[in-house]
Amino acid sequence: MSSNELLEFRTSVRALLDKHAPSAALRTAMDTDLGYDPKLWRMLCEQVGVAALAVPEQWGGAGAGLVESLMVVGELGRTLGGVPMLGSAVLGVQAILLAGDEPSCARLLPDLADGSRTAALCWADADGWDSAGVGVTDGKLSGAAHYVLHGAQADLLLVLTDDGLFETTADAPGVAVTATPALDPTRKLATITFTDAPATRIGTGDPVALRRRLREIAWAALAAEQVGAARRCLEMTVEYTASRVQFGRPIGSFQALKHRMADMYVLVESAESVAQAAAKAVAEDSPSAAEDAWVARKHCTETFSTVAAETIQLHGGIAITWEHDAHLYFKRAHATAELFGTGRRPVAA
Repeated sequence: MSSNELLEFRTSVRALLDKHAPSAALRTAMDTDLGYDPKLWRMLCEQVGVAALAVPEQWGGAGAGLVESLMVVGELGRTLGGVPMLGSAVLGVQAILLAGDEPSCARLLPDLADGSRTAALCWADADGWDSAGVGVTDGKLSGAAHYVLHGAQADLLLVLTDDGLFETTADAPGVAVTATPALDPTRKLATITFTDAPATRIGTGDPVALRRRLREIAWAALAAEQVGAARRCLEMTVEYTASRVQFGRPIGSFQALKHRMADMYVLVESAESVAQAAAKAVAEDSPSAAEDAWVARKHCTETFSTVAAETIQLHGGIAITWEHDAHLYFKRAHATAELFGTGRRPVAA
């Protein structure tokens, strides 16, 4: 998409989410086993085609790309939307595409593209994403994958091991799925245990390269999400300080608060630039992709954590009540700071 088309597309996505994903709906959905509103996910897939964006046309997709997909992730971050965009339509789809197995693409991607099926990428061990939690012996999986996004809600499981990518299902023999309590109530996680579970290998590419690329994509996607959420925190804070009156005037008119919100604005704007650069670099698999993704991961994490904390402070006592959304953004900020790990800064070749 051109820049203007991308802006128009973002406007359409934001309008749909503003109308159909209010805070009340988010709170209702996060208390369900699914964790999101299935009607909203269906609407996003059918009316906007979000799940099909990065899927090539030959396999039922829109043939757009990662930049467009990550833009949607950013808009969902703005509303804390819990739909499986990141886990299925970004990481799941990219894992299949990167594996380079055309028969598997033809078999799996059409259902993921129309949203009728969702995938979960099983990857981390108990210590994080630097090592795989599941191994394979004679074509059967054993071990446990931790912190799986929507792992208890997806039927297609994509398991990243040291030997490559494998495919199985949630109801396959030897697969046990356990929902995991999480700091962030708006995002569902699961632990999936495999005990000699039968699986099908997808592709024959280099597992190390596959993991590297998926980590870069995950970091770039998280950066986009963090920027969207941080910008919404800034908007909420400006709105509140403009309406909250103390000593006969809106508190937003006090110079000390103006300075703090100005600092928040600078952080959000710089983070958005960094996140966009990372999305472009990762989408093109440029030589700087690893560096750009790591920088975006670090800067956007720090920005969101800082802005969310300032949102709590500038809202005062109301921000720590369950009824206000500020604490949900604060929890998302802390949870995303750990999601997919932080890794070490890439060493230039």
